[in-house]
Amino acid sequence: MGFTRLYTGDDGETHIEELDLASHPELTTLHQATGVQFREWPAGRFSDWHVGPRRQYVITLSGEAEVGLGDGSVHRFGPGHVNLVEDLTGHGHTTRVVGDGPRVTVTIPLD
Repeated sequence: MGFTRLYTGDDGETHIEELDLASHPELTTLHQATGVQFREWPAGRFSDWHVGPRRQYVITLSGEAEVGLGDGSVHRFGPGHVNLVEDLTGHGHTTRVVGDGPRVTVTIPLD
């Protein structure tokens, strides 16, 4: 399982940070959530530059996606990957569904 965090840096750009439970014990505590939403995105779907609509977890259940950042880097996420989305301002990131099949996600908005 991969665990990452997208956040807005002081430069207004989205950055990515790898997380693990040993160095971030706060992740093991109960988080308040407002609901759960399941989505299916078709292969090839591209979302141009955007920021997260709110703090949320996006967990990939099946399929794969690539997240592009302003520095030109591209990060690929597959089944079981957890992304904590906290880039609520700034330039944002892109998202592309890659591979032959759809990407199924569960989104958990955080209070």
